Amino acid sequence: MAEPAAFEEQRTRLWGVAYRITGSVADADDAVQEAWLRWQALPSGRVADPRAYLTTVVSHICYDQLGSARARRESYVGPWLPEPVVTEAGPEDRVTLDESVGLALLTVLERLTPAERTAFVLHDVFAVPFPEVAEAVGRSPEAVRQLASRARRRVRAEAPRRSVDREQHRRAVDAFLSAVLGGDLDALLAVLDPEAVWRSDGGGKVAAARVPIVGAAQVARFALRLARALDPHTSRIAVRDVNGAPGLVLADPVRGWAGVYGITVYDGRITEVDAVVNPDKLRHLDLFGGLTGERGV
Repeated sequence: MAEPAAFEEQRTRLWGVAYRITGSVADADDAVQEAWLRWQALPSGRVADPRAYLTTVVSHICYDQLGSARARRESYVGPWLPEPVVTEAGPEDRVTLDESVGLALLTVLERLTPAERTAFVLHDVFAVPFPEVAEAVGRSPEAVRQLASRARRRVRAEAPRRSVDREQHRRAVDAFLSAVLGGDLDALLAVLDPEAVWRSDGGGKVAAARVPIVGAAQVARFALRLARALDPHTSRIAVRDVNGAPGLVLADPVRGWAGVYGITVYDGRITEVDAVVNPDKLRHLDLFGGLTGERGV
């Protein structure tokens, strides 16, 4: 059997690759588990470069998953957002944010073909050489070079502008939360970009806006309506890291309702709010009793 320690050294990286390709915590978990089973079946010493081999294996598994996932998402009720990764708020001295795992960018990656997405994630995010990317998607190195280039152009054109300054991002989130809880429309308008967008993913399981809400005034009024519907005696709201950047987690244990809000900030203002309230996408989180199942992204 191949050396278990060699796999464990790569596990966090493999999960990060799988999550960026699939946008699903459950699918990423499955892909890493399948890669582990394949690794166990190998004779000891068979693989000279475990990192390259395992990256190819897990990427190919995820590439295959994307085909069936796209069919499911075409019939999805309302906007489809990735399953969020929620952790305790990170240290303020970590001044740069990882754009590659933000909910807003992962949503853009959903518009790529499976081959484009896999090539982009492997090459542009994880610096995997094109010959290894080619193995993962079953194309030639030149073909995957073109796939990555096409994906890169689309991401540059469609990805939202985003601050990489963590402190600036946190200030905007705190101002937004204070304005919402205080019912202060003017303060909300001041922290929202004029073209701010709010997307809600309820998946038809809970009440949620089925089309994006666009414009600072519309987003502000929608947020205030949601706040007025909260029960102050049973609801809890906190700042948490959502996919590596400050966001919000809301939970009402009495009503059994929860939501995770990824927030994109640029130039001190909020440009996007991605609200995941579909309970199926929050199963991996214990939002009523704390945070469990933390993963590196």
